[in-house]
Amino acid sequence: MPRRFLFLQGPHGPFFAKLAEALDRAGCETLRVGLNAGDEWSWGRARTYTAYQEPAEAWSSWLEAFLKERGVTDLVLYGDARPHHAAAITLAEQQDITLHVFEEGYLRPYWVTYERGGVNGASPLMSLTTEDILHALPPEDAPLPNTPDQWGTALRHALSGALYHGHIALKARKYPQYRSHRGVGVAQETGLYVRKILKSPFDAIERRWATQKVLTSGVPFHLVLLQLGHDSSVQAHSGYDCMAPFIAEVTEAFAQGAPSHHVLVFKTHPFDDGREPMGKLVASAARAAGVRGRVSLIPGGPLATLLDTAQSAVTINSTAAQQALWRGLPVKALGRAVYSKPEFVSDQPLVAFFADPQSPDHHAYLGFRRFLLFTSQIKGSFYTGRGRADILRDAVDRMLANEGPYEALLNTGRFDNAFMMR
Repeated sequence: MPRRFLFLQGPHGPFFAKLAEALDRAGCETLRVGLNAGDEWSWGRARTYTAYQEPAEAWSSWLEAFLKERGVTDLVLYGDARPHHAAAITLAEQQDITLHVFEEGYLRPYWVTYERGGVNGASPLMSLTTEDILHALPPEDAPLPNTPDQWGTALRHALSGALYHGHIALKARKYPQYRSHRGVGVAQETGLYVRKILKSPFDAIERRWATQKVLTSGVPFHLVLLQLGHDSSVQAHSGYDCMAPFIAEVTEAFAQGAPSHHVLVFKTHPFDDGREPMGKLVASAARAAGVRGRVSLIPGGPLATLLDTAQSAVTINSTAAQQALWRGLPVKALGRAVYSKPEFVSDQPLVAFFADPQSPDHHAYLGFRRFLLFTSQIKGSFYTGRGRADILRDAVDRMLANEGPYEALLNTGRFDNAFMMR
């Protein structure tokens, strides 16, 4: 019997539809269950599409019956923490269905992540020690690609999001039960995407000016990598449900621990859309901590020039922290992340970290990075035609393999780096 893949919610845009076409060509069968009109639009394959139009509380029982009736063997998700996906994962485990999870790259921006079972704080990486990882590494002379560390597809990503939410808003009556896991209405979310796109040229000007001011000041600075408070990696894998308490906690620790001539620089996420007033939150925290003249905020975008000069980096669990670790910078992570190994991130209390941040074991981290590149990272982007083509060249073979990307290397010592040479 052919394997039958069920797709739930994917990245904004046609990536899941393209992946399903590739699996069809490999002799598999593919299905899609959509929760809203954006899912339906991005799939574009009416014959294999099923609209879920029942109340949210009926999802688990409905999906359980659907999985059995259709003989689903594999479940494909983008992210694993949103409520519908979390329930689907539980059912997949009960029915011995193979779980394939895609996510933005752990080594962004020119990579995406593919794992079995879960991602981020639910990744199989969380149970692996650094010793396990380094022991499994291929020989030092195995070639690795030279990847840039700049953001490349932010505008395309935002445009895809605007189109996706625009379709949801236009056809909301067809899916009356749908509620976004992000906590805002569909019309508001669409407006936030459009606002982000329209503001992007002005944000770029402000970013360049503010970055230049920091770099030419000659003052030592610590960089704080802000995230999206509504993002599943924050909601599911940290003790925070928004950025406000994180900003206040970091600013207070900086005031208590950092040398008086150091400054604190907050950097917003590239897709920050203004639903949290970051400028007001940072200014309020600085006033409360008595360090108003030593704290600044820079709009999101490329990090390289700031990380090249920073004293340290602080985050909840942003993947951008890996750019800091790659440079050998001290990193403090206040949430759960795949790179939160004791050899990499500091275990110092936050006040002590600002006073004297301890550097990572850089050699061990570079080994961890090589491990990721040989296993779960696929070159490409969900949001451009060429980027999707790059992913598809490798994703189908990985999905049809008997073992997940980590198991193949850990259990047998086998690795296939042919995709890296493309």
